[in-house]
Amino acid sequence: MSPRRTDAGGRIDRLRTIRFTFDGAPYTGHAGDTLASALMANGVTLFGRSFKYHRPRGVLTSGVEEPNALVTVLRGEVREPNIAATMVEIHDGLTAVSQNRFPTLAWDVSAANQLGGKLLSAGFYYKTFMGPAIGPLKSTRFWMFCEHFIRRAAGLGRAGIAADTARYERMNAFCDVLVVGSGPAGLMAARAAADQGARVILSELEPHFGGSANWSGETIDGMPAADWAARAAGQLEGYDNVRLLPRTTVWGCYDGNVLAALERVADHKERPGKGEPRHRYWIIRAKSVLLATGAFERPLVFPGNDRPGVMLAHAAERYANEYGVLPGNRIALFTNNDSAYRSALALKKAGAAIVAIVDVRPELSSEMRELADEAEAKILFGHAVVATEGGRALSGVKVQRFDMVNGALAGEARSIQADCLLMSGGWSPTIHLASQAGAKAEWNAARQAFLPPKPTQQGPTQRWIGAGAFTGSFSTAEAIAEGRAAGLSAAGGTGAPTALPPVEAAPGDPDPAPVFEIRADGKSFVDFQHDVTAEDVRLAHREGFISVEHLKRYTTLGMATDQGKSSNIPGLAIMAEALGKPIPEVGTTRFRPPFSAVSIGSLAAERFGDLRPERLTPMHDWHVANGATMYSAGLWYRPMIYGHPGETIEQAYVREARATRESAGIVDVSTLGKIAVQGPDAAEFLDRVYTNMFSTLAVGKARYGLMLREDGLAFDDGTTWRLGEQDFLMTTTTANAGKVMQHLEYFLDVIWPELKVHVTSVTDEWAGAAIGGPKARAILAACVTGTAVDNAALPFMGIVHGKISGVPVMICRLSFSGEMAFEVYSGAGYGIHIWEALIEAGKPFGLVTYGLEALGTMRIEKGHVTGAEIDGRTTARDLHLDWMLSRKKPFIGSAMMDREGLIAPGRLELVGLISLDNQPLNGGAHIVEAPDEANPHDSIGHITACCYSPAVGKYIALALVKDGKARRGTRAHISDPLRNRFGPVEIVSNHFFDPDGSRMHG
Repeated sequence: MSPRRTDAGGRIDRLRTIRFTFDGAPYTGHAGDTLASALMANGVTLFGRSFKYHRPRGVLTSGVEEPNALVTVLRGEVREPNIAATMVEIHDGLTAVSQNRFPTLAWDVSAANQLGGKLLSAGFYYKTFMGPAIGPLKSTRFWMFCEHFIRRAAGLGRAGIAADTARYERMNAFCDVLVVGSGPAGLMAARAAADQGARVILSELEPHFGGSANWSGETIDGMPAADWAARAAGQLEGYDNVRLLPRTTVWGCYDGNVLAALERVADHKERPGKGEPRHRYWIIRAKSVLLATGAFERPLVFPGNDRPGVMLAHAAERYANEYGVLPGNRIALFTNNDSAYRSALALKKAGAAIVAIVDVRPELSSEMRELADEAEAKILFGHAVVATEGGRALSGVKVQRFDMVNGALAGEARSIQADCLLMSGGWSPTIHLASQAGAKAEWNAARQAFLPPKPTQQGPTQRWIGAGAFTGSFSTAEAIAEGRAAGLSAAGGTGAPTALPPVEAAPGDPDPAPVFEIRADGKSFVDFQHDVTAEDVRLAHREGFISVEHLKRYTTLGMATDQGKSSNIPGLAIMAEALGKPIPEVGTTRFRPPFSAVSIGSLAAERFGDLRPERLTPMHDWHVANGATMYSAGLWYRPMIYGHPGETIEQAYVREARATRESAGIVDVSTLGKIAVQGPDAAEFLDRVYTNMFSTLAVGKARYGLMLREDGLAFDDGTTWRLGEQDFLMTTTTANAGKVMQHLEYFLDVIWPELKVHVTSVTDEWAGAAIGGPKARAILAACVTGTAVDNAALPFMGIVHGKISGVPVMICRLSFSGEMAFEVYSGAGYGIHIWEALIEAGKPFGLVTYGLEALGTMRIEKGHVTGAEIDGRTTARDLHLDWMLSRKKPFIGSAMMDREGLIAPGRLELVGLISLDNQPLNGGAHIVEAPDEANPHDSIGHITACCYSPAVGKYIALALVKDGKARRGTRAHISDPLRNRFGPVEIVSNHFFDPDGSRMHG
């Protein structure tokens, strides 16, 4: 028998023995154990070392909020640090090691940090930036001396460098009701919503559904609560409209009721099944969210409260009832509320001796006295724990009389022998997801906790509803009633009154006494992981950090891996006392995602292992199958050339460009940014965004537009199509699609919130093909039905709707190549279908496919600008686009575009270059008036884009040259010493080909 394993009880499988190692030592446990419960069963009390002082730490909790017992799990050469031992399910072959210690957990040389005292108090690393002056180590020199040691000490676990061989998945799910948490409230809510016909997803971060029912020891509907929960989960499993997700943490809540969740699919297995991922990342879109996330028990703050053997009362109760493990043989309890008495009785029944219950309250109810008597525990009411004794394990506690009103201690301290101290400082509802959704927490004086606001106080935008301990209703009977009512409400039903399952539970008042700290000599810890003490909080107050956000960052309170789940309220209470204000006036920090740690591999999912995501157009597979050489353009993979055997890249793109100008060519333009701009004020918004006018644009027409940044510099260009009076489709350059979207959203959200406009990125919704050349119209006429495509029906910048091969398409006549050209858009799912239909129709006309190299060649010949020229330093005038600057209206950048520096002589202006030695030019090469190969100097500009032009028959380039327009017709030289390229060029207009646009407009 293991030293701390009970003879019977628990929900583990005692017939299955699991073998694992911790710090190289072999241990055994049972199926159903966590690493924490299995090690405790083997008598292990020391689990880790604290971040700053390297103090010995044991298990504090039993769940995701654990701040102390963090380990590194090894899977071959792959290391995963900072995993709570309370959340690691043991399996055969599990290998875990402790962290933040050297050379061993028991003998850690960095424990000497405990002698640092005030030198390592709050903000010590900030203060090293400023001094002190110690001999030559003055000001920043002292920081430079300390930096090496601080950086070496930073962090807890050590990340590995081996490649992660695990597989990860991503899943999208849609439901009517998402229920988060499967305690009694969550189970009742899921059942009620499912009975209404709603599609329900029930998520639970633990391996088993039931929440507190699995360890409460209560009776529900005449059976043990754990059995009732198992039956309820089994019934839900039989519903066709219910999806159960165990081991799944909903960690983020975002706009539009989009929630992110992480399912730990195979962490509890020795090896995943065939094709099984390790983690699955869920993106859940729910009509309504029901939060039944429960509450976290809080610790009390007193000297020595971090010693191994001190833990939360409910955690000890859970270890006994669910895992069959006693946290100690002689147990004392320290509490300010009634819930600890139930824990005392549960541990007594499991076989422990309850030596004392220390209660800060001067009076107790008769029910609590009866529970204490049944637990054979001595009650010390009106007392407090003022110290703990022992080394790497608890040996005793000291108690003293305590006045709850003024916090004063009186009388002599007495010692009580105990190998475990359980503390209970009240309960904090787990409101993290509601906070992420924008809900402002409300202080409840009775519960001494922040509760979520009532749903009715959220107005018409309310998207979630709560039940159970999440709302501050801590009894199981209340949770069941609230869960059913919330489930009906979330599903939009009413339901006939029905009898609820009766609950038999220990009595108790959920309201704690307003006591958070016992002030006595010694370090009293608030944040266990980051070693933040009560004195650190008061020091922050003395030094002026009185905002809760400043307090958090200065002391690092709540910034550990547990994110303040247990330390937040005690820290706020101590700050409130220092300020002389009530806690609600001090406020609380906002909870941000993720709720708990999320593996980066799961976020990347199937793309795991890539440096960045790969974006593929709808026609990608066709390109690859038809010989395209692909390369990355931004995040998109696009065809570079469709090379013939033996062709060089230059030969291929010259052939493609020449064929397009002689007959017709087709190119994939699906990557262009596409943004739907809709609403009553859409035209007005576009007038403000673009330099030219869009409110005068007729429906069924497109217009070329230019955007400036606020500083007056060019930002992006593209066309915008008016599809309806209040409906526009904006196109942007491929590279700037995301930036333009952010630009638009910023101005709508911050600068012009009164405008009734909605912008939506629809880039991935459309497949696009641009077909251009003298025979482009004839090719379209051969395959388009439902509309004419002649000049009358489809003039330059006109838009028509028709069908190709039975699929609806939208066609706009516009040109990037300088030829008569048309952009054909269809739904992304029909991209290859339309592409192949166009190619088939073009075969009699000599249609060719061309890639980015030919596209770039034709745009250089035509003199069109892209991101190479709109580089964040050029203005509309520099690019000869000043004809687009409206003087009839203000627009973004109009106030700054005429600054002296932006209109001064000598600016770099767009020009064309022709190589005079018939040798290739290089992008980025400098332009000089006089060559000096030995000492290159006096650059007057640089090349932005270059190619061999089949239309001109020479190597050409676009460039930005000082006073470029005035230099047309003159000669200069290329100076490119890195590539040893020097040679003469002629500076000409940037319009090499068809300057009057006759081919484009013909």
